[in-house]
Amino acid sequence: MGTTKVLLAEDETSLAHIIRESLEERDFKVILCPNGKVAFEQYQAHKPDIVVLDVMMPLMDGFEVAQKIRATDRQTPIIFLTAKSQSKDVVAGFELGANDYLKKPFSIEELIVRIQVQLSKEGVLNAKPISETEVFQFGEFIFNPRKNLIEQGINITQLTSRESEILKILCQNYQQVVKRPFILQTLWGNDSFFNARSLDVFITKLRKHLSADQSVQIINVRGIGYKLVY
Repeated sequence: MGTTKVLLAEDETSLAHIIRESLEERDFKVILCPNGKVAFEQYQAHKPDIVVLDVMMPLMDGFEVAQKIRATDRQTPIIFLTAKSQSKDVVAGFELGANDYLKKPFSIEELIVRIQVQLSKEGVLNAKPISETEVFQFGEFIFNPRKNLIEQGINITQLTSRESEILKILCQNYQQVVKRPFILQTLWGNDSFFNARSLDVFITKLRKHLSADQSVQIINVRGIGYKLVY
């Protein structure tokens, strides 16, 4: 884990140094950026393993940085740090391709756990590997959860890691209702209102990815959960 690079963009100097020191104590290499403009430049220069972005920053805010990253990179995990409490701000972050968010004030230990979880999913930390041959075929699609890819003939869609995780759960339970609390507890660790809203955003995005084959549907079973049918 000593070569794991974390790009941290935080304009609150004292908080930024506390986070950096805590991460460096755990052998992460931290690329510290004071604003969004520098953060994107450093992202391009260093290609970090994970990006941690404060939402409210000078020159370029965290949302803008995430949007620029996601224009060419759907893989690198992005975690938002935000003081905003309105659900629309959290949802906006996930719509831009964020993998997780943390509301200020937060404990440094919680942030480190969130970072480790995302890196484990990306295979940067030791984690149980998904078989190279584990794929799901439904309708006109072939879904490779290890590579976060959906193929439909010559068309290939790159999913975010969170989209891939949700789709994998639905595929493993196809034609069965998967309860919302199960998805939320499995992927987010709790079923809070904000996480539930985030799940709704990801389901909407998955439906768009699968809309090319109308025989494939993610059905909302009101008050219970979701079911993949084809």
